[in-house]
Amino acid sequence: MTSGRMQSVNPATGETIATYAAHTPAEIEQRLASATAAFADWRRTDFATRSAALMRVAGLLRQRRDDLARLMTLEVGKPITASESEVDKCALTCEFFAREVPAMLRPKVVAEGKPRSYVRFDPIGPILAIMPWNFPFWQLVRAAAPTLMGGNVMLLKHAPNVPGCALAIEALFRDAGYPDGVFQALMVSDNAIAEKLVTAPAIRAVTLTGSERAGIAVASAAAKVLKKSVLELGGSDAFIVLADADVQAVAVAATEARCLNNGQSCIAAKRFIVVEAVADQFEAEFIEAMAARRVGDPMDRATQVGPLARPDLLEQLDRQVQATLAAGATLGIGGRRRGDVGNYYEPTVLCGVRPGMAAFDEETFGPVAAVIRATDTDDAVHLANQSRFGLGASIWSADSAAAERLAPALECGNVFINGKVASDPTLPFGGTKASGWGRELSHYGVEEFMNIKTVWVSE
Repeated sequence: MTSGRMQSVNPATGETIATYAAHTPAEIEQRLASATAAFADWRRTDFATRSAALMRVAGLLRQRRDDLARLMTLEVGKPITASESEVDKCALTCEFFAREVPAMLRPKVVAEGKPRSYVRFDPIGPILAIMPWNFPFWQLVRAAAPTLMGGNVMLLKHAPNVPGCALAIEALFRDAGYPDGVFQALMVSDNAIAEKLVTAPAIRAVTLTGSERAGIAVASAAAKVLKKSVLELGGSDAFIVLADADVQAVAVAATEARCLNNGQSCIAAKRFIVVEAVADQFEAEFIEAMAARRVGDPMDRATQVGPLARPDLLEQLDRQVQATLAAGATLGIGGRRRGDVGNYYEPTVLCGVRPGMAAFDEETFGPVAAVIRATDTDDAVHLANQSRFGLGASIWSADSAAAERLAPALECGNVFINGKVASDPTLPFGGTKASGWGRELSHYGVEEFMNIKTVWVSE
């Protein structure tokens, strides 16, 4: 494990915000040892103690909302209004798990006679959370809140470009009164260190939100030492528009679904699969709606699309757009970088996209939409499943019951009818195929890092 320095760089201007010292190998080892020691005590705390601590985190999130939102926007470029909403969602999620986990993890009686049997849920130890930059608070909170409520402890290895957010998160848990070692941030400057952390003896399991490539690396490392992993990886979500949809309204929703977080979201709609009967109208309405999105300074409350988080992401997105156009797609709008300062990319619509093109086969992380024409409903479902990813999908139709009957055929972890794909603490969240395995949120997510233990008693 190596040490170094980590920088926050403003994606709107390219200016360095701050520089942080990474942890040395000795400091990392000390934090791993601290987590092991803390777990021995934290696992014995009662739910009332854990709930009170998590409620204090929720209170601090609200108290520090403005500062935390500003920090997020400075480090990753998301519009300030989106950053504020992210902090609010984190607070609500902490409150949800503080209230609900005690009932979720209550022992479940199987037989009450002689003999009697029941299932109990016990914590397993220190959990490593490897988190991305695009939702730097939400993706950590949705993993940490249920994990800590279950009696586990957590170490955070955050994305290298959000060191300020990582330290701010650690401060939230510390200032909320969590004992030393229960939640810690590991400041590391090299993503390759994560693979070594996975195999560290102190770590009992790992949760990762990130790219397909990162998921393969982490899952491989975890498998070699027989550790459980939960992986939420990339997505190329289908947004299916059926022939009876209200096209004008759906085009507006499509724009919002694609430009979520500047288009940098696993569950942002990316492939817009439209039945041929309404394809011309949808393309025209969609292009008009995308053209109306306001691109600008993410600190401006009127901005709807800010810069991409890093220059390499801008270059990768443009490569995918140009490759798709070269393969025969047509440009509806956009298709280029905006300006010379900051990582801005024009809201873009690519028409005539087909399987085999980059915008169909790859995950596009930015405000670029691929419109794909389907001959009918069955073809739309077929095209939706022609992806190695399987995170989410939405179906838009005037007949919600008919649309709902398509849900079993879609190869993904989340299906939304007449609504944009979203995450909610009351519902399980995760994917299938190359979008990973395991679930976060709801009682399914709580149980992922618990030892589900059978107890059988004979008199």
